[in-house]
Amino acid sequence: MSELNSVETMWERYLYSLNEDLCSTEKTYKSWHFCDNEEDANELAELVLKGIKRATASLYLGYEYENEKVPQVGDHSIITDWKGMAQCIIRTKEVTIVPYKEVSEEFAATEGEGDGSLEYWRNAHWSYFSREMETVGKEPTEDMLVVCEEFEVVYK
Repeated sequence: MSELNSVETMWERYLYSLNEDLCSTEKTYKSWHFCDNEEDANELAELVLKGIKRATASLYLGYEYENEKVPQVGDHSIITDWKGMAQCIIRTKEVTIVPYKEVSEEFAATEGEGDGSLEYWRNAHWSYFSREMETVGKEPTEDMLVVCEEFEVVYK
């Protein structure tokens, strides 16, 4: 099965499980993978499948730069591995936007990466956000806005 087919097939099966179909539903989705490298993308998808990772964080500036909407409660996403193969469908439960320096220990634990500590979260995300800021020609700061998205898996 091709990557695109795996995403479309998963979406159709999810809708079928809800007694809906492509013609009758008003639901939409985005398809994406975590992070900017294969190892992390695949590992984080696996953490979602195991129920450990229940949140994700992204730079607000990235949405502005890409002219994309910030996630909203109720949004659906199909999480893929690095190669684009569908892994699961998540639904956004909560979205908060805070400065990097105000991301909480609770959120870091919900994100479920590394040892779940805020220290681990800050180190890993500073590195990732720094790479993202570089692509838009900016320096990372403690005040950069972070989109903190909590989600639930609704289909595997």
